[in-house]
Amino acid sequence: MSDKDTSFTKKIRPIACGNKILDFSTPKIMGVLNLTPDSFYDGGKFHQERIRKEQTEKMLHEGADIIDIGAVSSRPGAELIEEQEEQKRIIRPLQRLVAEFPEAIFSIDTFRASVARACIDSGAHIINDVSGGAFDENMYATVAELHVPYILMHMYGTPENMQQSPITENITEVIRQYFTEKVSTLRNAGVEDIILDPGFGFGKTLKCNYAILRNLEEQRMDNLPLLAGVSRKSMINKVINTKPSEALNGTTVLNTIALLKGANILRVHDVKEAREAIDIVRFARELGECE
Repeated sequence: MSDKDTSFTKKIRPIACGNKILDFSTPKIMGVLNLTPDSFYDGGKFHQERIRKEQTEKMLHEGADIIDIGAVSSRPGAELIEEQEEQKRIIRPLQRLVAEFPEAIFSIDTFRASVARACIDSGAHIINDVSGGAFDENMYATVAELHVPYILMHMYGTPENMQQSPITENITEVIRQYFTEKVSTLRNAGVEDIILDPGFGFGKTLKCNYAILRNLEEQRMDNLPLLAGVSRKSMINKVINTKPSEALNGTTVLNTIALLKGANILRVHDVKEAREAIDIVRFARELGECE
Protein backbone atom coordinates (compact mmCIF):
# COMPACT_ATOMS: atom_id res chain seq x y z
CA MET A 1 0.00 0.00 0.00
CA SER A 2 1.09 3.58 -0.63
CA ASP A 3 2.88 5.53 2.07
CA LYS A 4 1.22 8.77 1.01
CA ASP A 5 -0.64 10.71 3.72
CA THR A 6 -3.99 9.13 4.52
CA SER A 7 -6.38 9.05 7.45
CA PHE A 8 -3.95 6.68 9.18
CA THR A 9 -0.76 8.70 8.71
CA LYS A 10 -1.63 12.39 8.53
CA LYS A 11 -1.51 14.30 11.81
CA ILE A 12 -4.94 15.74 12.54
CA ARG A 13 -5.52 17.85 15.63
CA PRO A 14 -7.91 16.21 18.14
CA ILE A 15 -11.30 17.85 18.63
CA ALA A 16 -12.91 18.46 22.01
CA CYS A 17 -16.59 17.51 22.30
CA GLY A 18 -17.54 18.78 25.73
CA ASN A 19 -15.42 16.72 28.12
CA LYS A 20 -14.82 14.09 25.45
CA ILE A 21 -12.04 14.01 22.85
CA LEU A 22 -12.09 12.82 19.25
CA ASP A 23 -8.56 11.64 18.50
CA PHE A 24 -8.01 11.10 14.77
CA SER A 25 -4.96 8.85 15.08
CA THR A 26 -7.40 6.29 13.64
CA PRO A 27 -10.55 7.03 11.62
CA LYS A 28 -13.83 7.48 13.45
CA ILE A 29 -17.35 6.28 12.69
CA MET A 30 -20.47 8.44 12.72
CA GLY A 31 -23.61 6.34 12.98
CA VAL A 32 -26.75 7.83 11.41
CA LEU A 33 -30.00 8.05 13.39
CA ASN A 34 -32.70 9.64 11.22
CA LEU A 35 -35.85 10.85 12.96
CA THR A 36 -37.47 11.71 9.63
CA PRO A 37 -40.39 9.94 7.94
CA ASP A 38 -38.95 10.48 4.45
CA SER A 39 -35.19 9.87 4.44
CA PHE A 40 -33.98 7.98 1.37
CA TYR A 41 -33.02 4.77 3.20
CA ASP A 42 -34.37 4.56 6.75
CA GLY A 43 -37.17 7.13 6.84
CA GLY A 44 -39.78 6.32 9.50
CA LYS A 45 -37.84 3.44 11.09
CA PHE A 46 -36.96 5.20 14.34
CA HIS A 47 -40.09 7.08 15.35
CA GLN A 48 -40.59 4.97 18.48
CA GLU A 49 -38.49 5.69 21.56
CA ARG A 50 -37.69 2.02 22.21
CA ILE A 51 -36.44 1.49 18.65
CA ARG A 52 -34.33 4.67 18.78
CA LYS A 53 -32.73 3.50 22.02
CA GLU A 54 -32.06 0.01 20.67
CA GLN A 55 -30.52 1.36 17.45
CA THR A 56 -28.30 3.81 19.33
CA GLU A 57 -27.17 1.09 21.70
CA LYS A 58 -26.45 -1.21 18.77
CA MET A 59 -24.39 1.38 16.92
CA LEU A 60 -22.37 2.25 20.02
CA HIS A 61 -21.76 -1.43 20.76
CA GLU A 62 -20.56 -1.99 17.19
CA GLY A 63 -18.05 0.82 17.45
CA ALA A 64 -19.69 4.14 16.58
CA ASP A 65 -17.73 7.11 17.92
CA ILE A 66 -20.47 9.64 17.13
CA ILE A 67 -24.25 9.36 16.80
CA ASP A 68 -25.58 11.81 14.19
CA ILE A 69 -29.23 12.70 14.75
CA GLY A 70 -31.27 14.45 12.08
CA ALA A 71 -34.92 15.48 11.88
CA VAL A 72 -35.02 17.04 8.39
CA SER A 73 -34.53 14.94 5.27
CA SER A 74 -31.90 16.24 2.84
CA ARG A 75 -32.47 13.60 0.14
CA PRO A 76 -32.79 14.91 -3.43
CA GLY A 77 -36.21 16.48 -3.91
CA ALA A 78 -36.97 16.78 -0.21
CA GLU A 79 -38.98 19.78 0.94
CA LEU A 80 -37.75 21.62 4.04
CA ILE A 81 -40.01 21.38 7.07
CA GLU A 82 -40.79 24.25 9.43
CA GLU A 83 -38.53 25.00 12.38
CA GLN A 84 -41.23 24.15 14.92
CA GLU A 85 -41.65 20.68 13.42
CA GLU A 86 -37.90 20.08 13.43
CA GLN A 87 -37.68 21.05 17.10
CA LYS A 88 -40.64 18.81 17.90
CA ARG A 89 -39.02 15.83 16.20
CA ILE A 90 -35.56 16.16 17.71
CA ILE A 91 -35.36 17.78 21.16
CA ARG A 92 -37.09 15.23 23.38
CA PRO A 93 -35.58 12.17 21.65
CA LEU A 94 -32.13 13.77 21.97
CA GLN A 95 -32.61 14.53 25.66
CA ARG A 96 -33.63 10.96 26.38
CA LEU A 97 -30.73 9.48 24.41
CA VAL A 98 -28.23 11.77 26.16
CA ALA A 99 -29.60 10.66 29.51
CA GLU A 100 -29.49 6.99 28.47
CA PHE A 101 -25.99 7.16 26.92
CA PRO A 102 -24.10 9.88 28.82
CA GLU A 103 -20.68 8.81 27.49
CA ALA A 104 -21.71 9.04 23.82
CA ILE A 105 -20.90 11.92 21.48
CA PHE A 106 -23.97 13.25 19.65
CA SER A 107 -23.94 15.42 16.54
CA ILE A 108 -27.00 17.23 15.23
CA ASP A 109 -27.79 17.37 11.52
CA THR A 110 -29.42 20.78 11.19
CA PHE A 111 -29.03 23.99 9.19
CA ARG A 112 -30.94 26.16 11.69
CA ALA A 113 -29.05 28.11 14.36
CA SER A 114 -32.00 28.01 16.77
CA VAL A 115 -32.22 24.22 16.51
CA ALA A 116 -28.45 23.96 16.92
CA ARG A 117 -28.59 26.02 20.11
CA ALA A 118 -31.52 24.06 21.56
CA CYS A 119 -29.80 20.75 20.83
CA ILE A 120 -26.46 21.79 22.33
CA ASP A 121 -28.36 23.00 25.40
CA SER A 122 -29.98 19.53 25.50
CA GLY A 123 -26.63 17.73 25.59
CA ALA A 124 -25.43 17.42 21.98
CA HIS A 125 -21.78 18.09 21.12
CA ILE A 126 -21.36 18.78 17.36
CA ILE A 127 -23.33 20.67 14.71
CA ASN A 128 -23.51 19.05 11.27
CA ASP A 129 -24.77 21.64 8.77
CA VAL A 130 -25.53 20.41 5.24
CA SER A 131 -25.89 24.01 4.04
CA GLY A 132 -22.48 25.20 5.21
CA GLY A 133 -24.18 28.19 6.83
CA ALA A 134 -26.01 29.23 3.64
CA PHE A 135 -29.52 28.64 5.01
CA ASP A 136 -29.14 30.58 8.27
CA GLU A 137 -26.95 33.67 8.56
CA ASN A 138 -26.79 33.23 12.34
CA MET A 139 -25.28 29.74 12.26
CA TYR A 140 -21.58 30.65 12.39
CA ALA A 141 -21.99 33.13 15.23
CA THR A 142 -24.11 30.65 17.14
CA VAL A 143 -21.57 27.84 16.79
CA ALA A 144 -18.78 30.21 17.85
CA GLU A 145 -20.75 31.30 20.91
CA LEU A 146 -21.49 27.69 21.86
CA HIS A 147 -17.81 26.65 21.39
CA VAL A 148 -18.71 23.39 19.65
CA PRO A 149 -17.24 21.61 16.61
CA TYR A 150 -18.86 22.38 13.26
CA ILE A 151 -19.13 20.08 10.25
CA LEU A 152 -18.87 22.22 7.13
CA MET A 153 -20.49 20.49 4.16
CA HIS A 154 -20.53 21.54 0.51
CA MET A 155 -23.91 21.52 -1.19
CA TYR A 156 -24.78 23.06 -4.55
CA GLY A 157 -28.35 24.33 -4.43
CA THR A 158 -30.92 23.01 -1.98
CA PRO A 159 -32.18 19.48 -1.33
CA GLU A 160 -35.28 20.37 -3.32
CA ASN A 161 -33.39 21.37 -6.50
CA MET A 162 -29.75 20.27 -6.13
CA GLN A 163 -29.93 17.46 -8.69
CA GLN A 164 -31.76 19.48 -11.34
CA SER A 165 -28.59 21.33 -12.45
CA PRO A 166 -25.69 19.69 -10.60
CA ILE A 167 -22.02 20.63 -10.89
CA THR A 168 -20.52 18.86 -13.90
CA GLU A 169 -16.81 19.75 -13.94
CA ASN A 170 -13.80 20.99 -11.94
CA ILE A 171 -15.37 19.63 -8.76
CA THR A 172 -12.11 19.27 -6.84
CA GLU A 173 -11.23 22.92 -7.46
CA VAL A 174 -14.79 24.04 -6.67
CA ILE A 175 -14.81 22.29 -3.29
CA ARG A 176 -11.27 23.34 -2.43
CA GLN A 177 -12.13 27.00 -3.08
CA TYR A 178 -15.37 26.64 -1.10
CA PHE A 179 -13.55 25.17 1.91
CA THR A 180 -10.88 27.87 1.73
CA GLU A 181 -13.44 30.68 1.79
CA LYS A 182 -15.77 29.14 4.35
CA VAL A 183 -13.04 28.08 6.78
CA SER A 184 -11.66 31.63 6.71
CA THR A 185 -15.12 33.01 7.46
CA LEU A 186 -15.65 30.51 10.27
CA ARG A 187 -12.26 31.33 11.80
CA ASN A 188 -13.06 35.05 11.68
CA ALA A 189 -16.38 34.33 13.39
CA GLY A 190 -14.55 32.50 16.19
CA VAL A 191 -15.27 28.86 15.30
CA GLU A 192 -12.25 26.80 16.34
CA ASP A 193 -12.99 23.15 15.50
CA ILE A 194 -14.06 22.41 11.92
CA ILE A 195 -14.65 19.13 10.08
CA LEU A 196 -14.78 19.16 6.28
CA ASP A 197 -17.44 17.23 4.34
CA PRO A 198 -17.35 17.50 0.51
CA GLY A 199 -21.02 16.50 0.33
CA PHE A 200 -21.21 13.38 -1.81
CA GLY A 201 -24.45 13.50 -3.80
CA PHE A 202 -25.38 17.06 -2.91
CA GLY A 203 -25.59 18.78 -6.28
CA LYS A 204 -22.96 16.74 -8.13
CA THR A 205 -23.09 14.41 -11.10
CA LEU A 206 -22.16 10.76 -10.75
CA LYS A 207 -18.73 11.37 -12.27
CA CYS A 208 -18.14 14.33 -9.99
CA ASN A 209 -18.93 12.22 -6.94
CA TYR A 210 -16.27 9.73 -7.95
CA ALA A 211 -13.83 12.56 -8.71
CA ILE A 212 -14.37 13.81 -5.15
CA LEU A 213 -13.60 10.35 -3.83
CA ARG A 214 -10.55 9.90 -6.02
CA ASN A 215 -9.13 13.30 -5.03
CA LEU A 216 -10.34 13.39 -1.42
CA GLU A 217 -7.01 14.32 0.17
CA GLU A 218 -6.57 17.22 -2.25
CA GLN A 219 -9.67 18.85 -0.76
CA ARG A 220 -8.22 18.95 2.76
CA MET A 221 -6.92 22.21 4.15
CA ASP A 222 -5.17 23.20 7.40
CA ASN A 223 -4.91 19.54 8.42
CA LEU A 224 -8.63 19.53 9.24
CA PRO A 225 -10.43 16.18 9.48
CA LEU A 226 -12.33 14.98 6.41
CA LEU A 227 -15.72 13.28 6.62
CA ALA A 228 -16.98 10.91 3.92
CA GLY A 229 -20.72 10.25 3.76
CA VAL A 230 -21.35 7.74 0.97
CA SER A 231 -23.52 5.25 2.82
CA ARG A 232 -26.08 3.56 0.51
CA LYS A 233 -26.20 6.60 -1.80
CA SER A 234 -27.15 6.74 -5.46
CA MET A 235 -23.50 6.98 -6.52
CA ILE A 236 -23.37 3.30 -5.59
CA ASN A 237 -26.75 2.27 -6.93
CA LYS A 238 -26.29 3.91 -10.33
CA VAL A 239 -23.07 1.98 -10.92
CA ILE A 240 -24.08 -1.51 -9.80
CA ASN A 241 -27.85 -1.25 -10.34
CA THR A 242 -28.93 -1.64 -6.73
CA LYS A 243 -31.41 0.02 -4.40
CA PRO A 244 -30.39 1.63 -1.08
CA SER A 245 -31.55 -1.49 0.76
CA GLU A 246 -29.15 -3.58 -1.36
CA ALA A 247 -26.16 -1.22 -1.26
CA LEU A 248 -24.27 -2.40 1.82
CA ASN A 249 -21.51 -4.14 -0.12
CA GLY A 250 -21.06 -1.13 -2.40
CA THR A 251 -20.97 1.12 0.66
CA THR A 252 -18.16 -0.92 2.18
CA VAL A 253 -16.18 -0.70 -1.07
CA LEU A 254 -16.50 3.09 -1.17
CA ASN A 255 -15.75 3.43 2.55
CA THR A 256 -12.55 1.46 2.00
CA ILE A 257 -11.53 3.71 -0.89
CA ALA A 258 -12.36 6.78 1.22
CA LEU A 259 -10.10 5.52 4.01
CA LEU A 260 -7.24 4.98 1.58
CA LYS A 261 -7.81 8.46 0.18
CA GLY A 262 -7.69 10.21 3.55
CA ALA A 263 -11.13 10.11 5.24
CA ASN A 264 -11.01 10.62 9.02
CA ILE A 265 -14.72 10.04 9.66
CA LEU A 266 -17.09 7.63 7.92
CA ARG A 267 -20.76 8.63 8.19
CA VAL A 268 -22.71 5.37 7.88
CA HIS A 269 -25.95 3.54 8.46
CA ASP A 270 -24.08 0.25 9.10
CA VAL A 271 -21.51 0.62 11.85
CA LYS A 272 -20.24 -2.94 12.13
CA GLU A 273 -19.21 -3.12 8.48
CA ALA A 274 -17.53 0.30 8.64
CA ARG A 275 -15.55 -0.76 11.71
CA GLU A 276 -14.41 -3.90 9.89
CA ALA A 277 -13.27 -1.82 6.92
CA ILE A 278 -11.23 0.42 9.21
CA ASP A 279 -9.70 -2.55 11.03
CA ILE A 280 -8.69 -4.32 7.82
CA VAL A 281 -7.24 -1.22 6.14
CA ARG A 282 -5.36 -0.37 9.32
CA PHE A 283 -3.94 -3.89 9.62
CA ALA A 284 -2.86 -3.91 5.99
CA ARG A 285 -1.14 -0.54 6.34
CA GLU A 286 0.69 -1.43 9.56
CA LEU A 287 1.64 -5.01 8.66
CA GLY A 288 5.00 -4.21 7.09
CA GLU A 289 7.06 -6.68 5.14
CA CYS A 290 6.31 -10.43 5.24
CA GLU A 291 9.05 -12.40 7.00
